[in-house]
Amino acid sequence: MEIKGTAVKSIKDFVDKKFKERSKEWFNSLPEATQEILKGGVLANNWYPMKNAAITPTKAIAKMFFNNDVKEAAFQSGRYSAEIGLKGVYMIFIMIAKPGYIIQRASRVFQSYYSPTDMEVVETKIKGVTLHITKFPEPDHVIEYRIAGWIQKALELTNCNDVKVNITKSLTKGDQVTEFDISWN
Repeated sequence: MEIKGTAVKSIKDFVDKKFKERSKEWFNSLPEATQEILKGGVLANNWYPMKNAAITPTKAIAKMFFNNDVKEAAFQSGRYSAEIGLKGVYMIFIMIAKPGYIIQRASRVFQSYYSPTDMEVVETKIKGVTLHITKFPEPDHVIEYRIAGWIQKALELTNCNDVKVNITKSLTKGDQVTEFDISWN
């Protein structure tokens, strides 16, 4: 599986911004294959191996900054990715769009960040939606929680309050899909 350079870059940027005083220590803790990807200057439009470019560095973030809580590290990294990725022209669009429309787009955008994958909206509610990842050949809870964090922050940027993103089924646990149950006020 592969991940788009834009997402990879946001992981390093997250550490550089949020944990600046220890970012070099974090980088040096990474395996050589991951360091090679990150030090060469990640290109936004290139594809990188998901394990070395996203999963491994996120686990290192968890170990160093989140008391080894991989889910929280991935969730916060995903939130940061949405925050920086949805700026400029996107921010204006996000602020005027309805939450349901953002989620519909998110399912399409997902495919441009992870390959090969499929995500679909399976239920729309007045103040919520259910998404399924139906195709993800190498599932990993790091990526699932990163996506959950991204969704939460994107919805908050649309002025939704009390956004909750729960992973109720998971490919990593043997379920047929990864299910995100999303609600807001």
